[in-house]
Amino acid sequence: MASRGAERRLARAAESGDIKTVEALLADDVDPSHGDRHGITPLMKSCHQGHIECVRALLAHGAPWNELDFEGHCAGEYASAGGQHDLVAALIEHAVQAELVLGVLGRAERASKVPNFSYLSKPVTYDGGDKLLDTNRDAVMMDWETPLMKRHAEAICAGGGDVLNVGFGMGIFDRCVREHPVVSHTIIEAHPDVHSYLIREGWGSLSNVRVEFGRWQDVVDAIITENDALPGGRTNPDARLFDGVFFDTYGEDYDDLRDFHALLPKIMRKGGVYSYFNGMAPDNGFFHIVYCRLAEAELARIGFKTQFEKMRIDSRSESIWCGVDRRYWWGETYLLPVCRLVDRREEEFGDPEDR
Repeated sequence: MASRGAERRLARAAESGDIKTVEALLADDVDPSHGDRHGITPLMKSCHQGHIECVRALLAHGAPWNELDFEGHCAGEYASAGGQHDLVAALIEHAVQAELVLGVLGRAERASKVPNFSYLSKPVTYDGGDKLLDTNRDAVMMDWETPLMKRHAEAICAGGGDVLNVGFGMGIFDRCVREHPVVSHTIIEAHPDVHSYLIREGWGSLSNVRVEFGRWQDVVDAIITENDALPGGRTNPDARLFDGVFFDTYGEDYDDLRDFHALLPKIMRKGGVYSYFNGMAPDNGFFHIVYCRLAEAELARIGFKTQFEKMRIDSRSESIWCGVDRRYWWGETYLLPVCRLVDRREEEFGDPEDR
């Protein structure tokens, strides 16, 4: 184990750009992730100063790209604060590639675990008509999202056809869908309180609306199974396929979103549009961009072409968050994903998950 003195020398060398010393210390197994009394790592110091060779060496020896200092700042933010824009781009590329590898490795691990759906047993409350809260008074959905939901619906419904929404929440997105001439409108909702609310609101009696009560994991799997049982499978005219799909659930993380993405080519028609509420890491601009690029890369692997539309959104007013324990959005720009299925690769080469 390297001494504290060696760790301090690595930090000084990384900050000054002394690549020979950095490489020598790393070769002696000095910990590249060790932070100073402020939690600032050698990688952060090199990033701020723009020492690209030192950054590459540190990353190659396992320095975590996503480490945070004691004030919650990461290496990407240090590079940005130092005006090192090329280095920011390089860090994003490194982060995306690292997370792509972790995503592949993590699928097997997740498959062996029993999912935790305990959030479905906890009550939620519609509060004041402008927010949906859980038992901790964390917001599940809020009325300020309306402009975002309107644009999501426009993108999803641009081609008409059959539309699927996963996660009803306050029904904002679904009301926006009703403004478009779609053929059918399917809603998947897993939470019993939300399901009861949407039934009371009359969604179950609308002629072209189909409400599926259950976890999307089960409902989508049933749709795929039914389609595969038809003569010709998904090519059968009676197969349930969608021209537009939107995903906005609560109590789940990026791994769940990734799992949903893997199923999209099995339930969508070629040319269909997919989008999702893009709320990953809203309090860290660098992490947020990494998640965007990661989703874009993973979706490209299964045949989607993704663009992110910039939308201005103002959620800064404290009055918006009155009665909410923790805010879930900080930025002024929302990157709205529009993902078009242009290539049904699994039909030509087999399901990527099976290779």
